[in-house]
Amino acid sequence: MKNIFSTLFILLFACVVMAQRPAQGPMSTDKFNPKKSGYKLVWEDEFKGDQLDTTKWKVRGIGPRAIAYVSEEAVKVEDGYLKLFALKQGDKMLGSAVGTQGLFMSKYGYYECRAQLQKSQGVWAAFWIQSTNISKGEDPSIYGAEIDIMEFFKKLGTDIVSHNVHWAYGPNQQTTHGMQSYLKGVSEGFHTFGLEWFPDKYIFYIDGLKFYEVTQGISNIEEYMILSMEYPGNREEISKTVFPDVFIVDYVKVYQIKE
Repeated sequence: MKNIFSTLFILLFACVVMAQRPAQGPMSTDKFNPKKSGYKLVWEDEFKGDQLDTTKWKVRGIGPRAIAYVSEEAVKVEDGYLKLFALKQGDKMLGSAVGTQGLFMSKYGYYECRAQLQKSQGVWAAFWIQSTNISKGEDPSIYGAEIDIMEFFKKLGTDIVSHNVHWAYGPNQQTTHGMQSYLKGVSEGFHTFGLEWFPDKYIFYIDGLKFYEVTQGISNIEEYMILSMEYPGNREEISKTVFPDVFIVDYVKVYQIKE
C-alpha cells in the first residue's frame, strides 16, 4: 500500500511540475463514429508507395529545433506507413516533422490519425493542428490556436496520452494546460487519436472514446495539420531515449459535416 501511495504522489507531483492535469479515463464507453455522426471524408493519406506525397505534405521546419535538427533523412514512407524517426548520428540528433501548410488548410470537422507511438522517454510523438497567424494577435477566434490532438510523453506513464491547446503566442501566451488521458495499453500497437473541432468547442478522442471537451482557445480560422517526432530543450531529458526510435502513422483522415 505504501508503494501505491508513493507512486500516486510521484505522478501527481509530475503533473504539477509539468502543468499537466491528473490523468482521467474516458467520459463514456460509447465509441464515436464520424460517418454515423453525419460526417463525410474530405481528405486522407494512407501512405502508400515509397515516398511522401508532396501534394499533401511537406517536410516541415528543416533545420535546428530544440536540441535536434529536423531532417528529411528522418522521414520515410514504406510498407504502407509514414515513419517519423528520432535518430542519433554521433553527437548530432535528427528529428522529423511533416505538415500540410499551403497544401491543405481547413477548419472544423473531425481529424484522426491511426498510429503507433514511440517506445522511449525523452523524445515524443505528436499529432497537432497549427495556425499560420497565431503570433499576430491574442484572440484565438481571429488568429487561431495550436491544437495538440495527441502528444505522448512516456515519462508521464506508459498508458497516458496528453492533449493541449495554446494560443496568443508571445508574452501573454495562453494554454488550457496539459489534459491527460489514461487508456491501458495505448503505448503498444496501433491506436486512433482524434479531434472533433466545432465553432465553440473541441472534443478529444482515443480509439473513438471521448476523453475531454474544451471550450477555451477556440480557433475559427483555417489551419494545417502536423505530425512530428519532437525533442526536449536539453540533453539530460534524453538520457533514457533509445535510438533509433520511431513514430509510425498508418493513416490521417479528415471529415466534415455533409452539406
